[in-house]
Amino acid sequence: MKGYIYNGPGNIELKEIPLPVCGDNDIIVKNLYAGVCGSDITAYRQDGTSIRIFPGFEFGHEMVSEVVKVGKNVEGIAKGDRVYPYPMTCKDDRTRSATVGGFSEYVHIPNCKLNHSVYKIDDCISDSVAAMLEPFTVGARAAVLSEPAPGKTAIVFGAGLIGMASAITLKHLGCEKVMLVNRSTYRLEIAAKMGFLTCSSREEDLKEAAIAKLGQGFGVMGLTNSADIYIDATGSDDAFNFFEQNGKLNSVFTVVGLHHKPLTVNILTLTYASKRIQGSGGYQPQDVELCLDIMRSGKFDLEQLVTQVYPHDQLEEAIKKAGVSAESLKVMIKY
Repeated sequence: MKGYIYNGPGNIELKEIPLPVCGDNDIIVKNLYAGVCGSDITAYRQDGTSIRIFPGFEFGHEMVSEVVKVGKNVEGIAKGDRVYPYPMTCKDDRTRSATVGGFSEYVHIPNCKLNHSVYKIDDCISDSVAAMLEPFTVGARAAVLSEPAPGKTAIVFGAGLIGMASAITLKHLGCEKVMLVNRSTYRLEIAAKMGFLTCSSREEDLKEAAIAKLGQGFGVMGLTNSADIYIDATGSDDAFNFFEQNGKLNSVFTVVGLHHKPLTVNILTLTYASKRIQGSGGYQPQDVELCLDIMRSGKFDLEQLVTQVYPHDQLEEAIKKAGVSAESLKVMIKY
């Protein structure tokens, strides 16, 4: 089979790799679609070690696959099933969560258990949408932790796939108004088509836009916008600074974007306003079920999130395109 090996920054190699052997407790899957993750971009541009993409390993971890071999002891899974390999457990080794083999033709899944190693994909969910499950669960987890409910409003910073997934989950769980904030108007145009309020932080005054589009609220500094929930899917200091200065009483700021430097926080303003800050890292099995629910519902045209599809032998071009936010949202490999 053919598979990509990560050798270091700017160095990925498509190689012939021996076909994996299926043991009695294992399955073998053939990849159908694979998504390019931000961690793949970082590994290609800079270094992958800190994000568990190690030199010498197959990589890629966002995929939907078809089962082609099933060990005799595996229950509930049949040849021909479409499945989502759950990156944290599908290799039976949590250190391999980013080096599952999404960019290889076939993947060996040892000691396979249904709804643990893999999840089945419903017929109503397309391959390209199913391949977004992994990043979707990251965004969904941030939304769930923010405690969305009917009547609440929200601001999501970042209109990449994780930010979009957060916004979609907030809407799915009852939030009436959700505004996406982004610098790239390319991504905001997609968000607007999906029914979200939008604000380009380059072209609009965010404070004024938030009040105009979400309504008025009250903070310790007086009149502000009505957002109950803020989600940071960018890792930008600007998002937190806006929340600190403009968040209303009892609002919450959930961080899912990666901040690489410490932030200075004025605890007194948080105390007076009864505001809270929390982190959201990764995902849980229940988030997979929630995201499958969203995908099954048909409430959102999720196909719009996939902006480019490349053949397997053009992974390098796909990674480069995925790194240009003004021209892409979700970039996929199709086998």
